[in-house]
Amino acid sequence: MAVNVDTVYQRVLSIANKEQRGYITPQEFNLLANQAQLEIFEQYFYDTNQFGRINGNSMEYSDMLNILGEKISPFEKWKQSGAVSGNEITLSSATPSPVYRLGTVFYANGALDVEVELVNKKELVYIERSNLTKPNEDRPIYVRKTDNIIKIFPTTLTMASVTFNYIAKPSEVKWGYEMINVTSNEALYNASKSDDFELVPSEESNLTIKILELAGITIKDPGLYQLADKEETETTQQEKQ
Repeated sequence: MAVNVDTVYQRVLSIANKEQRGYITPQEFNLLANQAQLEIFEQYFYDTNQFGRINGNSMEYSDMLNILGEKISPFEKWKQSGAVSGNEITLSSATPSPVYRLGTVFYANGALDVEVELVNKKELVYIERSNLTKPNEDRPIYVRKTDNIIKIFPTTLTMASVTFNYIAKPSEVKWGYEMINVTSNEALYNASKSDDFELVPSEESNLTIKILELAGITIKDPGLYQLADKEETETTQQEKQ
């Protein structure tokens, strides 16, 4: 289940109009909505790192690491593959969507999946020089050639047997519409032309607040920014208590 884009847009408009802050056009909303979704999504990983350094609790539904795991889980893709060229794999060609954060790389060695170890380029030089540490089918390794390409060693491996887990980037949000009054800039929601947020339903309030915050910057209205920022701060404090 995702967050309905029309619900968020109507809430954003309602608050902006109530505060007499002006009209946020569909085009502006779509830009702000995608930025808000990406910022909230990226924050998950910083929060996971933060809460991973402190003791959790035994309550099934209130442990922050569990909550963050549930928020990230819709974007986890399991054991996909990418385009192969020699011993290189292009991550952006992974299906069903491009890689945003790479997880674990595997090599299917017979009936077993062997984890392919990540090493840096300096380590690779020394590893390949030694017969004791040289990579093989039982101990394969890889390096990041670029953010988008990984190189697998040894080069004799069957690259089609290499798979990986990863986190995908949220798809773009779109509030689709039909213009019913060009003069007054009045638009009517069209569900068939729309794409909802991919974040979990509990993020609906955060999305509204974040979009309002971004709208306050866009329309150069510090009052709207402060209103949204205050609500976001209160929400964050409640979550981290």
